[in-house]
Amino acid sequence: MMLVDAFYCHPLGVMEVLMTEIDDVDRQLLRMLHEDGRRTFSDMAIDVGLSVAAVKRRVDRLRESGVITGFTVQVDHTKLGWGIEAFVELSYTGTTPVGEIVRTAYKVPEVQAVFTIAGDPDALVHVRVRDIEHLQQVIDSLRRAGQVTGTKTLMALGSWTRGA
Repeated sequence: MMLVDAFYCHPLGVMEVLMTEIDDVDRQLLRMLHEDGRRTFSDMAIDVGLSVAAVKRRVDRLRESGVITGFTVQVDHTKLGWGIEAFVELSYTGTTPVGEIVRTAYKVPEVQAVFTIAGDPDALVHVRVRDIEHLQQVIDSLRRAGQVTGTKTLMALGSWTRGA
């Protein structure tokens, strides 16, 4: 058995630590679903050597415990006109709570993810935009929100995602 320590940060600042025990079969099921979220229980049951009902129970348990948080689709954002991907470092005043940092970024629709980090800067924000002018507008929105004291923008030239 392996304990998975998951740290969950809700966009509105609610945080909790969850511990869930998983075994090799659970890891196999997670890998299969990560590769193809539409994979059927019967298909997975054949691969792991369990009944369809046993696989369904395991997946349900992984969902209920919060290990599986949802099933998603991978989108080619460039085909939708959102071809620029960037990361914006945000520095805040020293008294800004972590929840405020997350709320600030969460309000900007172009923000894909926000990471609060140790050291300087205070946060790293992943954004997708249509063009450079749009990127400037997003950066300006982030600067005006909350107690931001500085930004630094890094444009991605390419990307690779594990399992994608």
